[in-house]
Amino acid sequence: MDPLDGTREFGEPGRTDWAVHVALWEQGELTAGAVALPAQARVLSTAEPPPAPSGRRPGEDAPLRLLVSRSRPPEFVQRLAELVGAELVPLGSAGAKAAAVITGEADAYVHSGGQFEWDSAAPVAVALAVGMHASRIDGSKLVYNQAVPSLPDILVSPAGLAPLLLQAIRTVLSAEAPGPR
Repeated sequence: MDPLDGTREFGEPGRTDWAVHVALWEQGELTAGAVALPAQARVLSTAEPPPAPSGRRPGEDAPLRLLVSRSRPPEFVQRLAELVGAELVPLGSAGAKAAAVITGEADAYVHSGGQFEWDSAAPVAVALAVGMHASRIDGSKLVYNQAVPSLPDILVSPAGLAPLLLQAIRTVLSAEAPGPR
């Protein structure tokens, strides 16, 4: 449970990019989740998942819209955006970012630099219920209910866009990796 995801945004008059999260996992698997966006008067839930957005295809005329943290966007995402011809869109809470992807308002949410399980569990549960892709940025599974409740990174996107983004992320990160000395 995250009673207020996007504390900074909640405290700024007029902002709507904050959320309330509730998730349930059993035996290591997310089984239910809800993301309430009170300032937007909507709730996304696994009980009644919203319809999956029609989705964009890589190569469409408009650039991909990648959501990033407005207060601490990861540096590599700028290079990722350049590589795939994307526009970076800063937004508040993790729940608001995932909700924008789930509803088709944006194409992907990419974050590196850490967050806690409660920041992503509910949004990921809803994204998966809609048929979206949700993983670590290396493509590995997001694992919840761990002794250390920290997740280093996350990618949420339509399933069809995930292979392009994961490959581009690998390319960017391998270019940043220190070489032999």
